[in-house]
Amino acid sequence: MPRKFWRKVLLTLEMIKFEHSVFALPFALTGALLALREEGFPTPRLGLRLFWIVLAMVAARSAAMAFNRVLDADIDARNPRTRARHLPSGLLSKSFAWGFIAVSSTVFMYAASSLNRLCFLLSPVVLAVIFFYSFTKRFTSLSHLVLGLALGIAPAAAWIAVEGSLDPRILWLTAAVTLWTAGFDIIYSCQDYEFDVETGLFSLPRRCGIRGALWIARAFHVLMILCLALLVLGFRLGALSLAGVAVVTALLVWEHRLVKHDDLSRVDAAFFTVNGCVSVLFFLFWAADILFLSRGGA
Repeated sequence: MPRKFWRKVLLTLEMIKFEHSVFALPFALTGALLALREEGFPTPRLGLRLFWIVLAMVAARSAAMAFNRVLDADIDARNPRTRARHLPSGLLSKSFAWGFIAVSSTVFMYAASSLNRLCFLLSPVVLAVIFFYSFTKRFTSLSHLVLGLALGIAPAAAWIAVEGSLDPRILWLTAAVTLWTAGFDIIYSCQDYEFDVETGLFSLPRRCGIRGALWIARAFHVLMILCLALLVLGFRLGALSLAGVAVVTALLVWEHRLVKHDDLSRVDAAFFTVNGCVSVLFFLFWAADILFLSRGGA
């Protein structure tokens, strides 16, 4: 294909922050490993199933992020923080972005169909949820929780991909990811407080002020830790999982110490660095526990 086309693809991946798939992917893989633990190791076609789960997760996130950028292009053009993004600045066209959304959505549905029938039947519902988030900032201050749900369904979806049905216990992980994501999205959105007030966009910082919004983010993260503890109990996991929860707790404390209501200069470090560490370290501890210590504990 022409070099120009591939340059547009690379620009699109840059626009959607493709590397940030790391935020939710480890939680999806944790959901898959918990399901595989129930099934028993070794399990047939393990590598292939994990491949389809990863492909589905990445494709769904890519479609959702591109859709969000297209829908928000006009808003981004008015916001000093975002006006240099690819669509407002003219680096990419909306038509190319729509094509990317269509391809990513198709890949997601194909990956879902390759897992099992229930995954395929639920795939349009998943797309509806993750696309719906992009509209919510126009009418509700709870948009942060909708974004959280869009990521939080990943571990439940991975469980269904393995088991072909849903175990209510995995919903503690869905709740944890939802609260974690909502919390850090509130922190990130504090940067746009003045713009949200000026344009009438909905967010918790606009509704509660930056100080109040940061306290809500802290409360969400406390509830996240509680959900993880209940998940440990529900699956009767071991010491490494508890250590993973402790590490996540320490990282979240650090995240909230980086950001203050009168000093948002370290929001990027809190958002990108800390949360990347949260997801990766959580997975490493829990995967080690599931694979080596507590496989027979369910």
